[in-house]
Amino acid sequence: MKRFFQTIRNIFSIEELRTRILNTIGFLIIFRLGTYIVIPGIDAMHPSLVGGAEAGGILGLLNTFLGGSFARASIFALGIMPYISASIIVQLLTFAVPSFQKMQKEGESGRKRLNQYTRVLTIVITGFQGFAYIKGTIDPAAIINPGFFFYFSAITILIAGTMFCMWLGERITDKGIGNGISVLIMIGIVSRLPLAFYDEAVNNRGMGQAIIFIIELIVLFAVVMGVIMLTQATRRIPIQYAKQVIGNKLYGGKRDFIPLKLNSAGVMPIIFAQALMFIPVLLVGIWKDTDTGASISQVFNDPFSWQYSLVFGSLILVFTFFYTAITINSNDIADNLKRNGGFIPGVKPGKDTADFIDTVLSRITLPGALFLAVIAILPAFAVAAGIGQNFAQFYGGTSLLIMVGVILDTLQQIESYLLMRHYEGMMKSGRVKGRSQFAAA
Repeated sequence: MKRFFQTIRNIFSIEELRTRILNTIGFLIIFRLGTYIVIPGIDAMHPSLVGGAEAGGILGLLNTFLGGSFARASIFALGIMPYISASIIVQLLTFAVPSFQKMQKEGESGRKRLNQYTRVLTIVITGFQGFAYIKGTIDPAAIINPGFFFYFSAITILIAGTMFCMWLGERITDKGIGNGISVLIMIGIVSRLPLAFYDEAVNNRGMGQAIIFIIELIVLFAVVMGVIMLTQATRRIPIQYAKQVIGNKLYGGKRDFIPLKLNSAGVMPIIFAQALMFIPVLLVGIWKDTDTGASISQVFNDPFSWQYSLVFGSLILVFTFFYTAITINSNDIADNLKRNGGFIPGVKPGKDTADFIDTVLSRITLPGALFLAVIAILPAFAVAAGIGQNFAQFYGGTSLLIMVGVILDTLQQIESYLLMRHYEGMMKSGRVKGRSQFAAA
């Protein structure tokens, strides 16, 4: 305990780190306050909104990600999900469209243009999803004065709310502790965690089944440990640097390694896949009275069904390979090694090194992606075992993966500040590892 308080004291003794933490807390408070501001023209006390916080199915899962703002008809009801969808589309275009590929290679200027396209596309997607949300999700009886002006103003407010959430995420990245978009999603999930624990302990189990609840917590702890192992696991590729004589001194000759993570893509495949799974439900809400809309809604509205789990797991597999491919460039790593006089023992520099790294990356990405997909669909098995749906959402699944990934990344950011100021790290032995360490070479 003494070491814990000493670490806290060290953290707040670094002015820049203290400022970034306080900035992050301030931005998150603004975000949470916004989730309680109801869209003008909607009765905030209507039973469908007051009781909607406990909605089940995929909309209940979406409500968990958005910290309850979805069910409350908040101005942040759509959160940053449209921005994530727009980011997916733009990143896919960088692979398929030559002009987007060119922009991606133009450095900072190209990145700014791609960000601008992403923002514009976010507005378009939010407009469509906002209309589907108002038309298909909000109870018509909760709308005080329905009409063109209400729908126009409500959709405009939802667009503004999403853009403001996106701005908050960027500010957390620039002025806070980083990973702004992921932090916003995580804080929404964490805000629902106490209610899920209470619901499982009191409503589903009660005093008569306290032992079963304790067993559930033990198994949950084991799942969390498994997720951390997945997030931290690395495959180290040894590197040897050639010796060089400069003047009268001998340089180089040291050994190092390239740490390729088993899950190099982090939480982004989960976020991307989940964002896509939300889109059909929102759009089908417009045509929910038709046979086609009803059948699609039945498949996508139950996150614990085998059909949903199959589609969700398949998307995670695809996005894990996709995001790993755009995150780790084996040719760049090989070129950097060759430029610095480094080589992998037994492998020729240049193309052979890039092919070797590609082979290793493919071999470790497949089991990592499969493990990620299995953890993502664990809530379906938890529900089948009799665990309540609210608690099952944290029993593996997207919620747990996002929380663990973002918390580890945040701790790694804080530890890097401590080590730069020559303080001890946050752990007595070893170091907290985040996604920023997987391509050190």
